[in-house]
Amino acid sequence: MTEVIWQGDAPALRNPILICGFRGWSDGAGAASMALEAITRSLDARQLAALDPEEFFDFQANRPGIRVADGRVEGIDWHANTFSVARPAGAERDLVMLDGPEPNLRWRSFCEGALEVADRLEIHTVLTLGAFIAEVAHTMAVPMTGIASNSELAGRLGVGMANYQGPTGIVGVLHDALRRREIGSASLWAAVPHYAAAVPNPKAALALVRKVEGVVGVAVEVSGLEREAESFEQQVDRAVAANSEIEEMVRGLEQAQAEIPLGGEEIPNAETIAKEFEQFLRQRESDSN
Repeated sequence: MTEVIWQGDAPALRNPILICGFRGWSDGAGAASMALEAITRSLDARQLAALDPEEFFDFQANRPGIRVADGRVEGIDWHANTFSVARPAGAERDLVMLDGPEPNLRWRSFCEGALEVADRLEIHTVLTLGAFIAEVAHTMAVPMTGIASNSELAGRLGVGMANYQGPTGIVGVLHDALRRREIGSASLWAAVPHYAAAVPNPKAALALVRKVEGVVGVAVEVSGLEREAESFEQQVDRAVAANSEIEEMVRGLEQAQAEIPLGGEEIPNAETIAKEFEQFLRQRESDSN
């Protein structure tokens, strides 16, 4: 059995739901992990348990951090996947958050560890968050898609249901494990603009948080994230306006998202524009220092 490191006894919870986010492959522009962090912080969640990182990480690929003060080693900060619990006052259910990087090793055993925690806390519904890079415009509403194990959860997501076959990450493996255990599960995914994927995207994170609120019935205070989202959009606006090719591409994406037929002019290659945009942002950062 996978070692779960508990911090005290498992509490009795009110109809809990597990919300998961993993940094890495399923976290385009950091939007999913940013959303989960905002929820955890807003609801003043406290850490409950962790999965032993020794079992699941290649520490040469994901090196731990060291803390040194006055020439003395004070400790090591290991990569870990932690479970935190929030018990919002007046809410009908409690929330458990699983946060951390996507593991390098033993994904099936990792999922067994997560299911062990779910069993002990009597969790019967799991929601995962993800973000993917797509040809979408930063000026438009964030496109959302999802998957769900049943029609009731699909209705609560309120987004289009995805059709996909291909490579997956720990999110896909976890959902398969949940399906085999007959635990209800759903996944919310936000699309982030490919030309701005090199920087964190608080606008997509905010869209995920708002969808989570609707699914779980818990209000989240995210005024800080709202300000970050507004600032993000303004900064990208300025960067786009400084490059006519990128500006043309964004106009084309806006038209496509609004379901207006594109004109006859050829839109520049997305990969090329994304590289040029990243170079532009790095140059702006260098000039401001």
